Amino acid sequence: MLERLNEVNDVKVTSVFDDDFKTYGNVIEGYDFSELISYMEDHTDIPEQGNVYVASVPEMERLSAVERVQSFFYGDMPVQVGYCNGRNSTYNGFEYHKGSEINVAVTDFMLVLGHTWEIAKDNTYKVEDARVFFVPKGTAIEMFQTTLHLSPCKVTDEGFKGVVILPRGTNTPLDKKPENATGEERLLLQRNKWVIAHPEREPLMKQGAFPGLKGINKELHY
Repeated sequence: MLERLNEVNDVKVTSVFDDDFKTYGNVIEGYDFSELISYMEDHTDIPEQGNVYVASVPEMERLSAVERVQSFFYGDMPVQVGYCNGRNSTYNGFEYHKGSEINVAVTDFMLVLGHTWEIAKDNTYKVEDARVFFVPKGTAIEMFQTTLHLSPCKVTDEGFKGVVILPRGTNTPLDKKPENATGEERLLLQRNKWVIAHPEREPLMKQGAFPGLKGINKELHY
């Protein structure tokens, strides 16, 4: 799979098991996510078009693996467990959170990642600074709070499925948006969610995301 992805794309695709991933996150070991994967396979669908993101699924949050993740991985801080399924294949933009995000690959998919320290002073980010990583089915990864990311990208016609674990409340509506925002405040779109969008990504622009992704909104092939 990884060899083929590199043959059909004009950007390098690297495995999350490669050392190049270490500044973006870690591959998680020592936790059993099989219950979450089974739930996703049995109870969630891939939409015909676009993506679907659900921040919190109570049935998933009651599974035994989540208690251990919350207690030990997040140091007993409350978490939410949801998912992102879809057919995305373009960069579209980037988000980041104050706190690590766990993704569990229910299917193979790619992630387009960057570093927050690569954001320019005017809150813009260059497409060419991003890296693409392949996440094999069944792999769980931590993305650091300094890692820019957004939706996974598909590697098959069927699309992708992924579990998303975050500090509770992330990606939910703000009580109020900053007024006369400057600096990083301009990127705050939802609770614990700072976003730099590509101007061509209409769903994000309609939400009021900052149009700071510079360059072509690249599409990944498979």
